[in-house]
Amino acid sequence: MTPTPLFAEHDLRQTLNDEFHARPPVPLESPQLISYLAFHQQDVAAGEAQRHLAELGERLGRPLDAGGPHCLLDFGAFQLKWELHNEFTSYTFIRPVARGEGLQGSTTALAVVPQDWLRGIPGRLMVATHVELRSAAEVDPDEVMAQLSPTGRQMVGAMVADGAAWVFTDFLFEDGFSRFLVIDVSLTRRQAGRTVQRLVEIETYRLMALLAFPVAKDVGRLLGRAESDLARLMDRTGSARSPEDERGVLADLSALAAEVEHSVARTTFRFGAARAYHSLVMQRIEELRERRITGLPTFHEFMERRLLPAMNTCQTMARRQEDLSGRVARNSQLLRTRVEVELERQNQELLAQMNRRAKLQLHLQETVEGLSVVAITYYASQLVQYMAKGVKHAIEPLTPEGLTAAAIPVIAGIVALGLHRMRKQLAAADAGH
Repeated sequence: MTPTPLFAEHDLRQTLNDEFHARPPVPLESPQLISYLAFHQQDVAAGEAQRHLAELGERLGRPLDAGGPHCLLDFGAFQLKWELHNEFTSYTFIRPVARGEGLQGSTTALAVVPQDWLRGIPGRLMVATHVELRSAAEVDPDEVMAQLSPTGRQMVGAMVADGAAWVFTDFLFEDGFSRFLVIDVSLTRRQAGRTVQRLVEIETYRLMALLAFPVAKDVGRLLGRAESDLARLMDRTGSARSPEDERGVLADLSALAAEVEHSVARTTFRFGAARAYHSLVMQRIEELRERRITGLPTFHEFMERRLLPAMNTCQTMARRQEDLSGRVARNSQLLRTRVEVELERQNQELLAQMNRRAKLQLHLQETVEGLSVVAITYYASQLVQYMAKGVKHAIEPLTPEGLTAAAIPVIAGIVALGLHRMRKQLAAADAGH
């Protein structure tokens, strides 16, 4: 019976722990040949790399399920460690060889892999390197040092793992591959596996970090032009004499802001990835635990001299880009404020003109109301006169003319009072709305 768990586990607890232990280095024992390939996956459909890997298993009589992001496959003549990363897939081919076999690159681990299958790997090749793992009894480190030409190409070398191995490389491509020579003095199998893995990771992350360098050059050209454009627009802002001029400058600033923000959006990931990859390179070099070999630069020195300037350039361009974006935004806001202030001033002038017109209309209305009182009084008094003439015998001794004259002030007062009350009611109705 399965015991009842004491606690309710998080759904991802086991998955996360499995991922933590999922990619250990492959234990290695000299002599072995290792070939490492990494393919950029930007334009590769999801699952295509897994399907291609499954084809190799079927072809060699070892059907496999390559549905996960990594696996270790043993085909007898060679082992294959496959990993799917965010931007690339990696293939590590491990081939055991007899002592003395394949010295100085006469053969590689790829020689026993079907060549047509290799040519069909999806993606674009980013990293290709060969690693020779030899024992010190097979390859003497002193003889390697003696063979280095003082006038030849720059070699990089160091004793690693606290002196348990020697590593040599020049980080140059020969037939499309970089090469590492690892001389095993006293490595354990797991130490050898970790050392080889760190070397291929240094090569991988070095090149992946450098993907940002051409981008930085393009951004530098854009920034030079955009900074000049911004300076000219600020000069136009200072010389603007009308709202139309300011709105024209604002439109150009908005277009420049859009261009800069598009560049920021396009390059942010690449520059961020470069920082992460560079950090991984230096971390893996630190894990090698280097000791200097007299006359050769260490891996740390080489990367500081060759890789660090490129990374500093990328970081500088990223900062310049962010700074320019902020400057454009601030100047746009400043100019927009100026335009808004001018519009507010124009609105104030318009309101003042409307107030003056309202006052004139009020005076005119009052004048019209006075004339209306006179007119209404005149016509009402005529009605009174006509009625008085009709009943003149009944109103004796008053005459129609006298009655009309007496009625005129009364009529005028009633009319004026009525117009006043009507005006108050209309004002109250407007205030209610």
